[in-house]
Amino acid sequence: MRSPLFAALLPSFLLFCANLVDAAAVSYASYANVFVDPDFIVARQFPNSTLAAQQTIIGWAQELAGQGPWTVMSKNVTPPSGDKHDYMSWAPYSWPDCSKVGNTTALTPEQIWTTCPYITLDGQFNPDRLLYTDDDGDFGSLADAVLYNSIAYAFDGTKSNQFSHTAVSFIKTWFLNNATSMNPNLNYAQLERGPNGQVGTHTGILDLKCMTKITTAILIFRKSNCTDWTSDINNQMNVWIQQYMGWLETAHIALQEAFSQNNHGSYYYNQLASLKLLLNDVTGARNVTDTYFNTIYKGQINANGEQPLEASRTHPYHYRAYNLAAMITNGRIAAYTGESDVWKKTTAQGAIIQNALDFAMTVPASKSNETDGVSELYSIVADIAAIYGDPQGKYIAFLKAGEPTYATDAFFLWDQPSSGGENASNTTTPSKKSSGSAVVKDSSLFSAMMCAAVASVGSILGL
Repeated sequence: MRSPLFAALLPSFLLFCANLVDAAAVSYASYANVFVDPDFIVARQFPNSTLAAQQTIIGWAQELAGQGPWTVMSKNVTPPSGDKHDYMSWAPYSWPDCSKVGNTTALTPEQIWTTCPYITLDGQFNPDRLLYTDDDGDFGSLADAVLYNSIAYAFDGTKSNQFSHTAVSFIKTWFLNNATSMNPNLNYAQLERGPNGQVGTHTGILDLKCMTKITTAILIFRKSNCTDWTSDINNQMNVWIQQYMGWLETAHIALQEAFSQNNHGSYYYNQLASLKLLLNDVTGARNVTDTYFNTIYKGQINANGEQPLEASRTHPYHYRAYNLAAMITNGRIAAYTGESDVWKKTTAQGAIIQNALDFAMTVPASKSNETDGVSELYSIVADIAAIYGDPQGKYIAFLKAGEPTYATDAFFLWDQPSSGGENASNTTTPSKKSSGSAVVKDSSLFSAMMCAAVASVGSILGL
């Protein structure tokens, strides 16, 4: 057990070490989705083996703090409503077919968008979505910034610090400030272009899937009595959430997404359940996760663990991991509401979530030429090890083989008790790897290694 002196000095020590990492060289990890138990974070009873993960989270929080704030007003294109406060993004797999529109000269991008019919080519990103900025990437960055800064805030147990101030100011900019706020709808998310009108599609509901990360942050602030999260801000945020949730439960395109059988439906329930939690409607959140597990979940995992609706996609390795992240998030929200048996929930063919991971681990990314996304499964492996245990050591073996320094990643903090526990790799030197973990510049490598050594010794001795 740590001595009082060690506990008091640890936050400052971690912050000092994180500052040794050059922000320009850091690349944070954006996990597909997470819901972190806010009670676990606020309690601050972290095992010493998580010191490396804590340092990583601080580094990522600082990096993202330097990139924000974000707002829907930053996009350089106006939604069809004429109001830039409306969220807008492009349908990524949507391509124009101009072969029959009868043009005799080249069409401008604007003419293509309104003249040519569009078709969907699964897994093939249309590069013209990059001609203009939209809101999709910005919301993802916002969610990560708010998540990591809220957790970093909680490390030292104070009521306010630079991390809480950053996260709260980012939330206010995106949701609440009159000049920069987002209207509470997704009417133009994953906009479908073409001659039949410029309208959002049900797949666009996926764009705000990471409301669960923002939910984690706000619950941390509430439960720790953070002075930056004032009652006025809380009340304003509740009004926004009520308006948006009303849209999410009644809009035609939103309800289409609720009935999607694949990952789209899984993430819809992530989002809706987390919003219920923010309104202190624990029963409502439980009803949402119950609905998920009693309906679309039933058809998502075969008896052998395969996810048939994800396996049929052009990038099956990615989509297996992607839907697993959503299933686990629904499970963790359900567990937070008091559902003790959620991890035993079976599909129509008798499979549980663990079976889906076990199958996914057997199919290499190279089989579908997806080696760039090979790291997507690592955080899921740690999730499942923490939830179901790892008596045979197969999960820790998988992690050590593919991600030797996995204990430096943020997920290791909340995946406790995790595979390997105190015996896991505990180096606090961020490593160079494709998963997006922090990278230490050569010039500061020695200092970072010194921090690693001191932290490891201190954690062992409890100094």
